[in-house]
Amino acid sequence: MHKLMVLYPEPADRDHFRDYYVNNHLPLVTRMPGLLAWRYSFDVAATQGQTPYFAVFEAEFADAAAMTASRESPEGRQVAADVANYATGGAVVIHYPVQNGTPRGRVDTRSGKNGV
Repeated sequence: MHKLMVLYPEPADRDHFRDYYVNNHLPLVTRMPGLLAWRYSFDVAATQGQTPYFAVFEAEFADAAAMTASRESPEGRQVAADVANYATGGAVVIHYPVQNGTPRGRVDTRSGKNGV
């Protein structure tokens, strides 16, 4: 599995961000090909001090190639172009392959990579 994460710093208008994101942006996201799951939150907190982010979005794809194909599709390009309509504070986009573990510290190495 491959995960895409978008971290949104504080916008100029929180209410506009929330409204536009839920009613306009997320419906575009749902049309992206290869998207397996997605989630978001406006309740981002730091373990210490003030969080630098207002919102977070996560998307899951089968692998990096599926994520890249989705982002380069017409739907993916439309999603990327739409960000400027609500994210006045910008957006930090990261992605990574996911390695699974268990509460007892066991790591799933079936992908051939060690990761925790």
